Amino acid sequence: MAFRDIYRAKEPDWFNAPVPSYGPAGARLLIVGLAPGLKGANRTGRPFTGDFAGDLLYATLSHFGFCTGDYAASSRDGLQLIGCSITNAVRCVPPQNKPLPEEIKACRPFLKATLNQFDSVEAIIALGRIAHESILKAFDQKLAGFPFKHGAEHRFAGKNFTLFDSYHCSRYNTNTGVLTETMFQEIFRRARARIGEGNTLLAEPGEVLLPVAKIRAKTVRKESGLRKI
Repeated sequence: MAFRDIYRAKEPDWFNAPVPSYGPAGARLLIVGLAPGLKGANRTGRPFTGDFAGDLLYATLSHFGFCTGDYAASSRDGLQLIGCSITNAVRCVPPQNKPLPEEIKACRPFLKATLNQFDSVEAIIALGRIAHESILKAFDQKLAGFPFKHGAEHRFAGKNFTLFDSYHCSRYNTNTGVLTETMFQEIFRRARARIGEGNTLLAEPGEVLLPVAKIRAKTVRKESGLRKI
């Protein structure tokens, strides 16, 4: 709370509050991230909006037909999610962008309530180990039974969805090669297949996704015409 109070005073035009989930309640795909970024969602009020991770995530969602409109790093860019929603394991920005165990635990009831709202979900993508483990604990599953591994798929007894694990799409992970764009796209391709080939939102076969460097340049150009929020 004290950390957010500092930024409320320092940046009064920023959102600086618990960031709500984004997307339709009837989503068939749910993405669970780590926490709002200081200059990303904490500034704009929309998950993965305003920082590097959002450039890759929203471009990938667009490629696979999960959104309409153009992402321009602002909650006012007009982008709308289709059949997909995004939430975070931790609702508030943590100091140094690294949530403490007690913060993760404190936010778990909110994550559990969010997960229970999506009764139509068929695929959940966990972005990173903390998101993965938070989902398991929210569903009262043992961590040892479902170890985190990029590309892993998990099914829970009595649940109709598949949990897909992915490394987080952070700048650090992509810059160091821990996560490549191809690796990230493959997770979404498999999640899309799990949801069903009959859905008309699928991207056209052979469509090429722009490299993230070009996506970022395109985003920066669009940002220039938007008021920062």
